[in-house]
Amino acid sequence: MVELAGEPVALRHFFAVGHEDRAKAEWTAIDGALLIGKVAVSPVGGLEPVHVVSHLAAPTVKALALKPGEVRPLGWRWPRRWIAPED
Repeated sequence: MVELAGEPVALRHFFAVGHEDRAKAEWTAIDGALLIGKVAVSPVGGLEPVHVVSHLAAPTVKALALKPGEVRPLGWRWPRRWIAPED
């Protein structure tokens, strides 16, 4: 969740992170989010400011060329090419 000037609440932003370790992936995503704006410090609308939504399948990582350790910002919309829609 990234707080942007002019927005009433923090907005969800998605990142693909090339780390197997969950904690390392979350911290790496925070580093990427800080380039966009201030990371929320508490839950927003019941969502934690930073959390893993889904692990990426190996074929997806290969097809979309995510390198180990790479952080790729995916935008504000649900990343359909990367993970299945929310239930």
